[in-house]
Amino acid sequence: MAVLIDTLNGRDRRQVRHPEKQSRPDAPVMRKPDWIRVRAPGSPIYRETQDIVRSNKLVTVCEEAGCPNIGECWSKKHATFMILGDTCTRACAFCNVRTGMPQPVDADEPRRIAEAVAKLGLHHVVITSVDRDDLKDGGARHFADVIRAIREVSPTTTIEILTPDFLRKDGALEIVVEARPDVFNHNLECVPSLYLTVRPGARYFHSIRLLQRVKELDPSMFTKSGIMVGLGEERNEVLQLMDDLRVAEIDFLTIGQYLQPTKKHHSIARFVTPDEFKAYETIAYAKGFLMVSSSPLTRSSHHAGEDFERLRAARPLKLGTRVAAE
Repeated sequence: MAVLIDTLNGRDRRQVRHPEKQSRPDAPVMRKPDWIRVRAPGSPIYRETQDIVRSNKLVTVCEEAGCPNIGECWSKKHATFMILGDTCTRACAFCNVRTGMPQPVDADEPRRIAEAVAKLGLHHVVITSVDRDDLKDGGARHFADVIRAIREVSPTTTIEILTPDFLRKDGALEIVVEARPDVFNHNLECVPSLYLTVRPGARYFHSIRLLQRVKELDPSMFTKSGIMVGLGEERNEVLQLMDDLRVAEIDFLTIGQYLQPTKKHHSIARFVTPDEFKAYETIAYAKGFLMVSSSPLTRSSHHAGEDFERLRAARPLKLGTRVAAE
């Protein structure tokens, strides 16, 4: 393994990369088009959010994954917390989260997350994690502990979780669903033909089945999934993926542009234009999704609170229309 030093927002991060990431040939990072440019972070509220994250010794996916929307979100006191450490047991070709052997689970983390949610005054919070294939339940019980801790401190805060696939972890999904998050999100990340190179540790149809199983366990729970485009997928593959998600009764679809973190990561095949994103959105709504966010800078947790309110408002409308038709 190799150790890299990376700086993001003034903070050093030591990153341990798996050999398979190191062995990938360098891929030149393409220059971003004008529609993907964002302002550098640095507002006073951004710094306040950063201080709360630091003082509670928390990890955010905003920083670890190098999200381009961090300046906008943190300036609104919106942060997406990444639990179970900052080290992933997998080495996906698109992801900038470091890979290696994780530290033991921090039993105090749920309390600190809940305190940070209260300090930030979050009406809606997104909780995600690294993959923890080393744990018997994949970290499912820790997700449940975090949800319950937030409910105790901030009972009116709605909770969205973005989970790993819990591959080969029997009973893990049931533990998380039983804790009753408001939104259950699990990203497919890309079309199935790219899994071998982009997401080699995962299985496309397992992820589809995981999302479908959530609805079977709790039909009232909102489900969500997202993909990146610009990795080399064909348009028809994206449309087929939409159909697969609708068979699993997914409520909310997000589609965003893949941005290559470093030369060691999967290369960008092309930058998808805003008009193409708009076309995907139109098609997705026609296929029956309650909510669709499709744009170059769309990310799973970007505008998650506003989108949740729209998602919640869309459900009665859809159900009412269906009942009237029957």
